[in-house]
Amino acid sequence: AIAGFALLTAAGAKINLPLWEEVPFTLQTVFVYGSGLFLGAGRGALAQLFYLAAGLFWPVTAGEGSGFAYLTGRVSSGYLLAFPLVAAVCGYASARWNSFWGSMLSAELGSLVLFLCGFHWLYAALGSLSWGEAFYYGWIKYLPFDLAKIILTAYLYQLARKQFV
Repeated sequence: AIAGFALLTAAGAKINLPLWEEVPFTLQTVFVYGSGLFLGAGRGALAQLFYLAAGLFWPVTAGEGSGFAYLTGRVSSGYLLAFPLVAAVCGYASARWNSFWGSMLSAELGSLVLFLCGFHWLYAALGSLSWGEAFYYGWIKYLPFDLAKIILTAYLYQLARKQFV
């Protein structure tokens, strides 16, 4: 299951819509949030660490490159490097809240961590944006899409729980 979520995250990265050249909109976060919800905090974080480790050797991100410099040297690296923490937050919170709304809140808390890390990195990496511009381009612009992904993830998680638990 851990390797499966790492692979799903990689597949989600390849499904992207370039809303803004610097940070693409992908389906990755469905699987990042999902890894925490389905696997729990520790195993979800481990799945995302495996995903990042794969990025050291293979082009598993939305871009075409791989390697340490590629993973840490892009303006979107803050989002990627936050994935293990995001999965852990989702998993930790979902262990306490088992309802659909609890799953949504768990994923939303993960989203908060994701975008806090991502937009701060974006601001530092570009250097040419004001805080307001970084906040807009690195967070606000993605909110409607992220909310849709959170709802989808929570729905799929609750559906799976009803079917298999």
